[in-house]
Amino acid sequence: MSTSREGGDGAQPGGRPLSLLAEERDDPPTPIVHPPQITHPREINHKRLTRNLHELLQELRVTQTGVQILTGFLLTLPFSSRFADLTSVQRHVYLAILCGSVIATGLIVAPVAFHRMLFQRGQRPWIVKNANRAARAGLVCLALTTSGVVWLVFDLVTDPLTAGVAGTLSLLFFGTLWAAVPLVGHRSEPANHSHDH
Repeated sequence: MSTSREGGDGAQPGGRPLSLLAEERDDPPTPIVHPPQITHPREINHKRLTRNLHELLQELRVTQTGVQILTGFLLTLPFSSRFADLTSVQRHVYLAILCGSVIATGLIVAPVAFHRMLFQRGQRPWIVKNANRAARAGLVCLALTTSGVVWLVFDLVTDPLTAGVAGTLSLLFFGTLWAAVPLVGHRSEPANHSHDH
């Protein structure tokens, strides 16, 4: 009795060629596909608010240093020897500048106070919105105060006309650089709302 072989491949009792069984053993395992994680809108909004708050606080660090130095400088002026030579107008301008500097300091430091007083109370949207408002108002006060200091120094050193020109140019410089340039310049760039607000 002779046993026939087809194609030189042996067969298992079930009738399946050994070559097919070998190929099945060599096949890589099927990868397990996990379902995509669903990010809820509230979680996305929370991350955006956190990023915006951190960016704002980082930006204000530089401004806080500048306005604190300016306020400290103004507070020492009455103790200088030449302060007695100021005219009545110069004294009133100095007092207005000092008040503006104090207000600017309070507004620029306010975001830090907001964050600390409302820490872990679920008020991050309120903090971000009002911290942004306080920072903008603080920059306006800082521009006015710095321009007033320029006017006062020029009025002491030169004459009222030159002081008026210097103070006006200083205010125009800050208004152009801090407000006009970003508000007008951003129109030439495509909007990317994923990183704003």
